[in-house]
Amino acid sequence: MKALIIDGYVDEPACLGVPPYLSPYPRYVAGALRERGLSESDIHYLTIDTLRKNSPAAGELIGKADFLVVIAGMTVPGKYLRASPITPGEIEAIFRAACGVKVIGGPIRLGFSKEGGRAAKGTEGGISLEGAVLARLDIEAFVYDILERQGETGWNTGTPSRLKIPGAVEHRFRTTTEIGRWGPKGAFLIRQHPDYPYCMCELETYRGCGRQVHCSFCTEPFYGTSDYRPVEDVITEVSALYSQGARFFRIGRQPDLFSYHGTDIGGPVPRPEPEIIERLYKGIRNSAPDLSVLHMDNANPITLANYPEESEQILKTIIKYHTPGDVTAFGMESADPKVISANFLKAGQEEVLEAIRLVNKFGSVRGVNGLPEILPGINFVHGLMGESKKTFQLNYDFLKHVLDSGLLLRRINIRQVMAFPGTPIYGKDEAAKKHKKLFLDYKEKVRKNIDLPMLRRIVPEGTILRDVMCEMHENGITFGRQLGSYPLLVGLPASLPLRKFTDVAVTGHGMRSITGIPYPLNINTASSSLIKELPGLGRKAADSVIAGIPYADREDFLRRVSVGEKLLKYIEI
Repeated sequence: MKALIIDGYVDEPACLGVPPYLSPYPRYVAGALRERGLSESDIHYLTIDTLRKNSPAAGELIGKADFLVVIAGMTVPGKYLRASPITPGEIEAIFRAACGVKVIGGPIRLGFSKEGGRAAKGTEGGISLEGAVLARLDIEAFVYDILERQGETGWNTGTPSRLKIPGAVEHRFRTTTEIGRWGPKGAFLIRQHPDYPYCMCELETYRGCGRQVHCSFCTEPFYGTSDYRPVEDVITEVSALYSQGARFFRIGRQPDLFSYHGTDIGGPVPRPEPEIIERLYKGIRNSAPDLSVLHMDNANPITLANYPEESEQILKTIIKYHTPGDVTAFGMESADPKVISANFLKAGQEEVLEAIRLVNKFGSVRGVNGLPEILPGINFVHGLMGESKKTFQLNYDFLKHVLDSGLLLRRINIRQVMAFPGTPIYGKDEAAKKHKKLFLDYKEKVRKNIDLPMLRRIVPEGTILRDVMCEMHENGITFGRQLGSYPLLVGLPASLPLRKFTDVAVTGHGMRSITGIPYPLNINTASSSLIKELPGLGRKAADSVIAGIPYADREDFLRRVSVGEKLLKYIEI
């Protein structure tokens, strides 16, 4: 039997699977298929972007697959550099072309919408599934259960007509024990990723929210209460991925890493267990000794504010074992007390500010890759219940206070709510449409007045960023990023080889991106556009430098270039 997994990408509050990220979903499905008897050579993997290239081989895989699995769903859609999530029309076209058993799952089970500010629609009401079955809970468990009786029914014959979904198969959640097996078994799939070996493996520690009352818009409660994976299982999965060539990891699939295996003492959040985080990070480092990136994602600011001593210990552990440029993303959502109350949000201004201070205290030191060790990120959501014009001013004032206090934020995420069926906000998100223009104006104001000066602090002109991956060309500019959590977009005014790493000297700043040049810059072979970007070099001086090419050596350069001394640290001859 031949199986095909098509990755349409996922983006959730606590899981990312858009390239260069590879989410756990396809890996778990592949592991479930392996446990049901399929060999690695019988399991194929394609991303939707690969399929868009109209490769005859890809089309043939769809037509011949006995078992087709599509993974999709964007509950917090964003902007992506070179990837685009699957569309309903593409899902329908894939299923029309397929002949075998067809299953779709992932966060798309909750519904879909094109963008924030628009309520999500139910999947089956808006997409023609063409005979496919929607996994209403965990797709990996559904796939596993479908194949439960394959030995009895002869499903290994490879005859699509004989592959039927038994009516007795129920939709259910998988267990942590099952993914403890499926995660390592599905690790081989990374080798089929188009970015391999330069893809980020999203790691799951737990999912589900332990709060008794949930944020009005959050979809994490649809996964149930917190379901912690054993530390050893996560480490074993990392070891399996590492043996397959994975070198880039993010502990991203959880609502709050600081609460991993936390102790419930009756408060609003569990008490952190620093020893557990120490075991996790130390174990990952021991099992993947030459990893290139180890980052994290989500943390609840109220956890850090309520348990500063435990959180301080965890931060020290993270900094000890991770790689620099890390980000701890805080879901603040709003600085408006009325919005916080109406939507059952997690933390107020003072609690978030205390969490920001704590991360800055230990994480603002610059690391070996040119970025601070770890900085907080902030998420704001607009269109929530109780929102007014005052909300936008309160949010802006909070960010301005952070900036004026000298504290650093690595990234500020501002979006409009996407309301899903079953959440308290569903049907009550009219503020998103009402305040659309106000939202856009406020967002632009934040980008200009907060993001830009903040970015200049984090990576001042002349900062050397190590290992920037060149990813795409556009209008004579090469765009690249360091692989990591919320990487900075770097524009280099030259056509550089793609899928290659280069060190970059920062020469300019946008609102959310930077301009740079390869470091060190060979002054005799560099293009004039790159030479003109050298830090501190005016137009006339740049023309003079260009006119003097070639230079025999450093002494010759210093003798003939009046500003040569300050340029030497950026160039080679």
